[in-house]
Amino acid sequence: MSTTRKHTALPKARILVEALPWLTRHHGRTVVIKFGGNAMVDEELKAAFAQDVVFLRHAGLKPVVVHGGGPQISAALDRHGIVSEFKAGLRVTTEDAMDVVRMVLAGQVQRELVGLLNQHGPLAVGLTGEDARTMTATKHQPRIDGELVDIGRVGEITGIDTGAIEALLADGRIPVVSSIARSADDGHVYNVNADTAAAALAAALGAETLMVLTDVEGLYEDWPNSDEVISRLTASQLEKLLPELSSGMVPKMEGCLHAVRNGVRTARVIDGRVQHSILLEIFTDEGIGTMVVPDAQEGDAE
Repeated sequence: MSTTRKHTALPKARILVEALPWLTRHHGRTVVIKFGGNAMVDEELKAAFAQDVVFLRHAGLKPVVVHGGGPQISAALDRHGIVSEFKAGLRVTTEDAMDVVRMVLAGQVQRELVGLLNQHGPLAVGLTGEDARTMTATKHQPRIDGELVDIGRVGEITGIDTGAIEALLADGRIPVVSSIARSADDGHVYNVNADTAAAALAAALGAETLMVLTDVEGLYEDWPNSDEVISRLTASQLEKLLPELSSGMVPKMEGCLHAVRNGVRTARVIDGRVQHSILLEIFTDEGIGTMVVPDAQEGDAE
């Protein structure tokens, strides 16, 4: 019996030992994780995500979760009889739609995530960009065919105040941030792209890593001709690729670019459809997804 037990336990010990250099490297560092895609709607993936984040916290890291809620917002707008319209890849957000967006993000998606995390202990605290002026925004008007277009209550971030988040982290809590912000110009509340919000927060917090969960394996080498994933690229290499990317990947990759150009050591796009993808990415030799690094690291050994 004891021999069998030794053999079955050994692989577990090896896995833990493999994680050791990463645990040492990341100890005490802040990691900003953008929660989205399939991981937000699949019950098993949601539970695995919560376990991963709590594991990071107990492993000595400081995770901060930022979330949007596209599918949930669309469903709620349908129920309220409000038509979802998109321009330049962004949701046209009327005043009525904004009330629903705010209610869904802060009152539904955030609450569920806080609940899942708190099954493991009194850890998660939910806030929105409005709280303690964590995020300040101004009205965003995208350019379509050279013309500025009004898409309502969609904001772009003009300022970040990390005070509330840093206080929570110092207290050992896990902040869960909904991507809505108030404008200093007109006092209105704006819907902010969650990829952009996560990148801005990561930069302002001086995070070690920004991780963006997606519904793809990473950035593809030559999509749709090849499903080979680019495992690592520099900021400049990414900048050259941006014009060729699909509209859904643009805010994610622009966010990664912004993060590594503003002090974040690595930004990663990872497959949120894979259970425990966060742990695989942070604590194993293989890693998954696409990692973006600052240009200064270009000469590093691959």
